[in-house]
Amino acid sequence: MNEIEEEGFGDLLKYTIPGYLMGLIAAIFLDFQGQQTNPFGQWIVRTLSGEGESILEGVYAIRQRMGNMSGTMAQAYGWGKLFGLAIPWIIDIASRLAGVDVYGIQGFYIPYFYALSDQIGANISGMIYLRRKEGSLNQAMVAYTKHPVMMASLAIILLVPIGLLSARILGFSPTTQTFTAFETIAANLCWVPVVVGWYVGKSKAN
Repeated sequence: MNEIEEEGFGDLLKYTIPGYLMGLIAAIFLDFQGQQTNPFGQWIVRTLSGEGESILEGVYAIRQRMGNMSGTMAQAYGWGKLFGLAIPWIIDIASRLAGVDVYGIQGFYIPYFYALSDQIGANISGMIYLRRKEGSLNQAMVAYTKHPVMMASLAIILLVPIGLLSARILGFSPTTQTFTAFETIAANLCWVPVVVGWYVGKSKAN
């Protein structure tokens, strides 16, 4: 077994699709009930679509810790995603209170944080894990740039907001809960680093 395979990213993969499905089912139900632009409904849909897998991954990390499993990057990743859950709720509420048009171009960042605040938390948590493992910040930075999961995570953190802004400029607006779910799911590329970690580990194992 190699190091990345042992980090447990394969275990995290199974949480992504259920998160997407929960958000989409909630969106369809709310639209059917005539709640297409209900703010509370959007909060539920975006939380499930963007962070549903993070809740499950956080549970994974807690379960691993309670089982006295040794610390791994996947655990650190899960903890980081769990701790990032509440950030988009605060940003969403503050934006609405400030009068931001959450359906227009200026509101493009709201789905970004629902989709990737947990990813940002995971990236930071992964860096902290590497700092503890490597013993110094310089060595941790070197390990960070060589770790495929951390690099994939950083890439989607930087690229996704460009895609969201472009879609809003081109006229997309989340005026229904289903559109809200699709926008958040499209931005929620948190599965990419996990797939990278799983694939690299599997390739090296072979």
